[in-house]
Amino acid sequence: LFFAIVFLIPCAIAKNIQTLLVCRAIDGIAFSAPMTVVGGTLADIWRAEERGMAMATFSAAPFLGPVIGPVVGGFLSDAKGWKWLYWLQLILAGVVWIAITFTYPARILAQKAAGLRKDTGDQPYTSIIDVRTESFASYLGAYLIRPFRLLFTELIVSLVSLYMSVLYGVLYMFFVSFPVIFQEGKGYTAGITGLMFLPVAIGCGIGLLFAPLINQDYLTQRAKYRGMPPAEIRLRSMMIGCWSLPIGLFITAWTSYPHLSWVGLALGGLPMGFGFVLLYNSANNYIVDSYQHLAASALAAKTLVRSLYGAGTVLFTVQMYHKLGSQWAGSLVAFISLGCCGIPFLFYNYGAAIRKHSKYAYSGEDEEQGDISDVAEK
Repeated sequence: LFFAIVFLIPCAIAKNIQTLLVCRAIDGIAFSAPMTVVGGTLADIWRAEERGMAMATFSAAPFLGPVIGPVVGGFLSDAKGWKWLYWLQLILAGVVWIAITFTYPARILAQKAAGLRKDTGDQPYTSIIDVRTESFASYLGAYLIRPFRLLFTELIVSLVSLYMSVLYGVLYMFFVSFPVIFQEGKGYTAGITGLMFLPVAIGCGIGLLFAPLINQDYLTQRAKYRGMPPAEIRLRSMMIGCWSLPIGLFITAWTSYPHLSWVGLALGGLPMGFGFVLLYNSANNYIVDSYQHLAASALAAKTLVRSLYGAGTVLFTVQMYHKLGSQWAGSLVAFISLGCCGIPFLFYNYGAAIRKHSKYAYSGEDEEQGDISDVAEK
């Protein structure tokens, strides 16, 4: 995070595109750290029955941030210029870095242990940082190689990552397609175009409000399985939310004609935002429950794929919208998301069997966990 903050400065004062490309690449690498470790950290802090709201908040953040950004950024760039977008990011990231750095429990304990050793002369005072014995090779295998191994050998990780990539691709596609629809088609300014992201943000907020109900449903199912529910229980909300994304995309696509009101496009953003949060929250919880002690690596694999896919979509979105038209370009993405709706149903019915034959996934046999078919739906 520190390196990411440092390289925001040359972005803000850049005089040429080469500087921006290099510094943004470094920022992309550096900012990937919190995106990959937070999910695993939440799994370490809270037990399965406790982390519902925490994981839901984390799942909403990657969507709320990007959709609120254009709302603020559109007016900020119109008023102060594009460089102020980087100064604002620098301020926000700097505040977060200070808060994390000086409240990090392991750092505080290490400082406390060092102080006790100095005051008492008693060397046994240590913290977890002081007693780590892992070699660099073991760190490399655990945190760099393992996510790729899970991505390419685990069907659950592969397909869930693919689905989340589609979600992120849709989100990042909007950053490029909305200017085509609203600025080129309707003549709106960048600031007004940014306001069109508000319905997506509201939809994300509605999805977040459903988190307590989803968590309560999980606790109810958990009680039926005597505290040991199969991981596939987490997919119940995904099987509901998966339909929201194609519905919203079809609405957005076929109300994008220049002569039509912006209201239809705005209404399409509501179910999409709702689906973003429900799908991402369910996917995170399902991966954590399926891989337990390897959850951080599995989540890192998912984050890598969806981030690369999201970044890649902006490279061809404008051409796609110009060639196909806003209606059919949007419909193409809607059909892709509709096809992905089969993924949660596949794992809900066959996920337990897949985990049973997996080398890395947590299987019900590990704790005599019941199969999902053992409990009748009520």
